[in-house]
Formats: sequence, structure tokens, C-alpha cells
Amino acid sequence: MLDRIEEYNDKEIEADSYFYAFLEPISPKMAQLAKELENTIFNSPRMMLTHSRVLSEYILKQVIKIKKFEEPADNLLDRINLLQHKGCLSEDICNALHHVRKMGNQAAHETRAFRFSEALLSWEALYKIIKWYVDTYGDAKFKVPPYQDPLPTNQNQSATEEIEDRLQSLEELLMSLKEREEGKEEVQGDEDRVIRAISYQGQQIDIPYFLRDIYLLPQRFPHAEKFLIRLGAEQQVRVMSELPSNLNDLKQHLKRNQEQNIENLFKDLKIFVEEEVERKRMQTENEGKLFLFFKDQCIVITDELSIIKLSNNEFRGIPQLIRQLNEDDICTVGQLPKELVILTKYDKVGKGTVEKLFNQLIEKQKNMQEAAVQ
Repeated sequence: MLDRIEEYNDKEIEADSYFYAFLEPISPKMAQLAKELENTIFNSPRMMLTHSRVLSEYILKQVIKIKKFEEPADNLLDRINLLQHKGCLSEDICNALHHVRKMGNQAAHETRAFRFSEALLSWEALYKIIKWYVDTYGDAKFKVPPYQDPLPTNQNQSATEEIEDRLQSLEELLMSLKEREEGKEEVQGDEDRVIRAISYQGQQIDIPYFLRDIYLLPQRFPHAEKFLIRLGAEQQVRVMSELPSNLNDLKQHLKRNQEQNIENLFKDLKIFVEEEVERKRMQTENEGKLFLFFKDQCIVITDELSIIKLSNNEFRGIPQLIRQLNEDDICTVGQLPKELVILTKYDKVGKGTVEKLFNQLIEKQKNMQEAAVQ
């Protein structure tokens, strides 16, 4: 990858840009992942810490490939130890890698609230890692800008949800690109292995590995939506790893005589996990295809469907939604978020409105398929 670096103009980063824009000539996907991480520092420190591990791991994988070392087990610690043993890491860089790794592990498994200061320390450690990578293995003409602290951004909960979704998609793409470069097959079953269980009143839900840090989008929990929103506002439960092994431990966040909230959450969680397992199966069987999901339904977005304009002429009875989508520069079907229920963030847009959009998408796809047969 680094041997294909294009010439980078040494110029000031524009005020409305993002710090790691300088990575774009090296790897646009790395740059985009770093951008999304920057957006989470002040909005969700836990999310930033959790996902920072992937960027570090990808960099180490690239170094191991460049040095032609034998790839160790799929473990960030093993990769750090390998490169340290081979003399590739200074003490400062080794410490930075371990800092990102340890804080990421804590964020993924501990239920406490994480501070902005912790995210900022990991952000600075990431800078050291990236600078070392570019300076050591990049083009000698390429200059890494001096470190800059990120600036706080005002983002609502819906924006955080979309960032989480984009982070996961970017990470999957980044790592899959690496696997395709090496011609390796993904180890089947590892993502599906049970990593933990969540129980309530004698019942249990097995959580597969690929759902360990998934964002718990409140709109996906119809009976416990308000409860999840309140827990998220208290920095208690935003991702799967923040849920206690026994949901009874959430009683401290309940008002009097509201245990029904926990029962509803457990019921919705069971359905949520089942739907995610089914979604993963469909995406695995249809690799490379774009899906749109709504409740327990989905639709594969073909190239023909993706270019349809989001306009009142094409989609009937949802003018408020169409107007607000266009205002956000979402103008074609292909630009819609994968999880359509996110669209309920818009003013005066409920699930009924989103369902109208989804049903019309299904209708358009059906008409296109019938026309193709004829």
C-alpha cells in the first residue's frame, strides 16, 4: 500500500477538514476511519477507545506484511510482541500500542463511564503510532503534520448511532481488503462463536463474537426504546458490551415499580440478536451487495435501484422525509443509511413514514425485476 503513495502537497489543513486528511494519499479507508474516530472523542469516549484498536491492528498487519514476517495468531498483543522481538518497535511506540490496546479492551468489557481525558490520551498515542508507520515505511518526501488536539463537536445521539454504523462498516472493509490482498479465506465460525451470555429470571441469550461491541440502536428495541435512551443518556448502556451479564443489575437505574422495563429489554434483546444473526447470514451469502434493513425485513439494493432519486415524484406520501433527506445531501436510494429506522431522527418522521419508504422500495425493485423478465 505504502509503495503506491502519491505525491502529497505540504499545505495547511483547512479549518473545515479533519486532521488525518493527510492519510488519504496512503489509504483513504484509514483516513476515513481516523476521521470517524475523531468525531467520537467528545461524543462517545467509549466508542473511540473501542474502535481505536482496529486502526492499530491494521497498521501492524501492514508492517508484518512489508517485513515479510510470518503472521501470528489473530491477536493484537501477539503482533506487538512479534514486532518488538524483531526490533521493529521503539519503547515509546511499544508503549503507545499497549496503551491503545489496553484502553480498547477496557472500553469493550467494562461498564464504567469513560472520560474525555482517556480518549484524548489514546488519540495522542494513535498519532505516535501513525507517525511512526508513515515515517518508517512511507515515502521519504511525505511529511506528517505536528500533533493537534481535536476540537469538540456538537452531535446528537442519532449522529452517534450513524457513526457507530459507519465505523463498523469501515473496519470490516479495511480488514477485508487486507485479507484479499493476501489471498486468505476468512476463518469460518470464529465470528459466530459465543463470547458471553446475558441472563434474566432464569432465561439466557447467547451473544456471538461479532455482536460484542454492536451499538444498541434504541429504535431497534420497540418495547424498551425509552429505557435504552435513558440508559444511554446516563452513559450506562450504549453498546452490547455495556450490558451486565444479568439484567437484574440494571435495577439501580429503575424508578419504583418499573421492572417491566428490564423484562421488555430482555425480550427485545432476544429478537435483536436473532435478527442480527440472520442479517449476517444473508450478508455472507450475498457478499459485496448493499442491504437496507427495516425491522425484520431487508432489501438488496441493485445498481439500478441505487440511482433512483429520492424525490416526491418517485416516492409518494412522505414529503417531510424526502425534504429533510435532500437537505442532508441524501438524494438517491444508494445514499440511504443501511439501518432505515435511523431515519426516525428527522422531525415529524415516525416508523410509519419510514415503512412507507421501505414498502415503495420493495415495490420498485419488484417492478424492475418483472420488467427485466419481460
